[in-house]
Amino acid sequence: MRTVYPEIEPYASGMLDVGDGNHVYWEVCGNPAGKPALVVHGGPGSGCGTGGRRMFDPARYRIVLFDQRGCGRSTPHASDPATDMRHNTTGHLIADMERLREHLGIDRWLLYGGSWGSTLILAYAEEHPERVSEIVIASVTTTRRSEIDWLYRGAGRFFPEQWERFLAGAPGTPRDGDIVGAYARLVEHPDAAVREKATEDWCAWEDAVLSGETKGASRPYGGRPEADRLALVRICAHYFSHGAWLEEGALLRNAGRLAGIPGVLVHGRLDMSGPLDTAWELARAWPDAELIVVDEAGHLGSDVTRRHVVDALDRFAGSDPAGERALSV
Repeated sequence: MRTVYPEIEPYASGMLDVGDGNHVYWEVCGNPAGKPALVVHGGPGSGCGTGGRRMFDPARYRIVLFDQRGCGRSTPHASDPATDMRHNTTGHLIADMERLREHLGIDRWLLYGGSWGSTLILAYAEEHPERVSEIVIASVTTTRRSEIDWLYRGAGRFFPEQWERFLAGAPGTPRDGDIVGAYARLVEHPDAAVREKATEDWCAWEDAVLSGETKGASRPYGGRPEADRLALVRICAHYFSHGAWLEEGALLRNAGRLAGIPGVLVHGRLDMSGPLDTAWELARAWPDAELIVVDEAGHLGSDVTRRHVVDALDRFAGSDPAGERALSV
């Protein structure tokens, strides 16, 4: 049983011109007069899905979702090799979020997301703390280079055969070399076959890391449509090869800027992609954050993870005049 709200459709949507030839897709669901909240998707490059809508009480929230540059319904799409990635950085995404807030006439909003989304949430909130009312994060990451190295090298200790195949997909890269940088170059190769092979190899590795959670029932990366898969890997490799344009450890060092912003961090103890220590460090550095550890969950979360997220969002929504809670489906 999952404690989530029923499926809903947007009541408004559009394409926002954010400059550099980019247009960002956005949509709004729920109550037009409700508490503003922004869903920040992961990846980077996954695009927003419908699941994020269902974490919120649609009677009490004005739920905003958007596709970050280069993915989902935003244009130009990163699956097109002609799309210039120079205009797709963490700083650009923070500016896009601010443009979207202003476009929708929102003063302050709650931020919700996970995985890469948590990195972008923290970067935005530390730059614009006066625009953030609360934060809810599932699967905490800060995209430190040490975290990137764990995901694309360190985790290979648990999946040695799959990691050897991942390494072999970037010929000439030494075992202790820059494997992420090598893939970033491969997905920019002029030969489409080279780009497609690199994308396939990258997705196979990501799916291997998540295999303890999926049990082979799904391929969260490799099972995506081809264009989405190409964009996701190209954007991921682009961001991670540059350390997300963040100084190492900056989001943790600057967590004091979040003082006064209530936060809930929900993290799975079995998260192989992003080990728990990052969430623990963030909770210690952010005085107003509550850390909830879900013992049986990993990076993709669980029903218990979702219940904690919905509980936090219900609490931050304030009193419920109708006395209604989330529906179990």
